[in-house]
Amino acid sequence: MEANTPDNKILSIDIGGSSIKATLLNHAGEIITEYKKLPTPVPANPENVLTTIKSLLAFFEGYTKISVGFPGYVREGVIMTAPNLNTEFWKNYNLTKVMEETFGKPVRVVNDADMLGLGVISGKGLEMVVTLGTGFGTALVMNGVLLPHLEIAHHPISKGADYDEYIGDQALVEKGIDKWNERMQKVIRVLKTVINYDTLFIGGGNAKKLNFTLDDNIRLFSNKDGIKGGARLWHENGTGFADVVQD
Repeated sequence: MEANTPDNKILSIDIGGSSIKATLLNHAGEIITEYKKLPTPVPANPENVLTTIKSLLAFFEGYTKISVGFPGYVREGVIMTAPNLNTEFWKNYNLTKVMEETFGKPVRVVNDADMLGLGVISGKGLEMVVTLGTGFGTALVMNGVLLPHLEIAHHPISKGADYDEYIGDQALVEKGIDKWNERMQKVIRVLKTVINYDTLFIGGGNAKKLNFTLDDNIRLFSNKDGIKGGARLWHENGTGFADVVQD
C-alpha cells in the first residue's frame, strides 16, 4: 500500500447522519483547506451518498488519496452495518472499491469514530474514544494500534435499550439535558468498569452538553481535533494502522 509522504495530500471525508463533510490534509494531518459540508441525502443510499461526495470533491484538487469515516461497522473497507443511514442499503457494500473506481485514487474506509480516534490519541496505553451525536460511536486503541472495531453502541445498556437509544440525539430531545447527563454518568461508569481504559476521549456534537465534572483521565475533543486521523490512516510501520504516534 502507498505510504504517507510529505508530498501527499489526503482528502478526508466524514459521512454523518445529518451532513457529509470534507477537508484537505497534509501528510501530518494539518488542515490545508477549510471544511466543506453538504446535507446527508435522504434516502442515504450508496448512490445518493456518492453523488453528494462528488459534489463535495468539486471544492478540492491536488489530493493523492482519500480517507473516509463511515457511521457503521466497517470490515476491511466493506460496510457491514449502517444503523443511522439504513443498513438495508449498505450491508456488504464495498465502499472502498466503488470509491477507488469512481474517483481514481487510493481509498481507505473505516468507522468514523475509529478515524477520529486516530487523530486524538496519545499512543500510550489503552485509549477509548467515544462520539456523542446522532448515535454513539466508539473506538479502542492500544499503544497506538487501532483495535478491531466493536459496535458497542448496539449492546443493551438499560431495559433492552442500546447505547444509541439510551444517549443518542433522540434520547437527548425526549428526556432533556439533565436526564441525559444522568444517563451519561451511568454510561461512563459502565465503560470504566468494562473497558478499564487508561484514557477516555469524548467528542461529537453533544460532548459540549456534558454538565458534570469529568475524571482526570477523560478528555473532550472536537471533530477538528480528530481530523488528523484522516492522514494517520496512511501511516505505515508494517502493521497497518499502527504508526499513528510518529508525525
